[in-house]
Amino acid sequence: MAAEFLLGAKASCSDGFCGEVRRTILDPVALTVTHLVIQPGHKGELGRLVPVELAEVTAGEIRLRCTLAEFGRLDPAEETDIEEGADYGGGYGSAASVQGYGNVGGMGVGGSASGMGIGMGLGHRTPLVVSHAVPLGEAEVSRHEHVHALDGEIGQVEGFAVDPADHRVTHVLLREGHMWGRKEVAIPVSAVVAVDEGIRLNITKKQVGDLPPLA
Repeated sequence: MAAEFLLGAKASCSDGFCGEVRRTILDPVALTVTHLVIQPGHKGELGRLVPVELAEVTAGEIRLRCTLAEFGRLDPAEETDIEEGADYGGGYGSAASVQGYGNVGGMGVGGSASGMGIGMGLGHRTPLVVSHAVPLGEAEVSRHEHVHALDGEIGQVEGFAVDPADHRVTHVLLREGHMWGRKEVAIPVSAVVAVDEGIRLNITKKQVGDLPPLA
């Protein structure tokens, strides 16, 4: 039976609550989930890149096979850099940083990262750029990214159904409450042609609506 990794799901370590799933990291060649990005509930704490091997789905929540202390030592899900040469006048600004990817192959998954440049104090200072940390050659999918059929947008990503044996994606799950009135629509990964500013399919809206529920 497939495990459903839902974006926005609550996550707990063996000794307490640790946060919420914000992003999913994919290996686009093997079509597998490699990491979950879990954001702690405390303001200002960095999200963590959690290897999928540490995660299991229990009653709609994510349970991690680690303690809170071990969770805190996992790699951060954001990177901070100084933006050189920026025309910056103090206060707050914005900037974007795009991670580099290798040969994506597979279903043509791309990747993106975005961040907010923050003034380093008052006056004319070089801004910091906070960008998403994505392992080289992999791609991220954030909650509520759009899903596009051949004839237009059909909804937003709610998560992924994954084979627990090898973490291979089997279906893309659409956000609850879409146009068909069903609680969940599961799109086979064979219908996904790209992840590029959302998920793009090779089927129409009607074909999506005719898909059977996830078994």
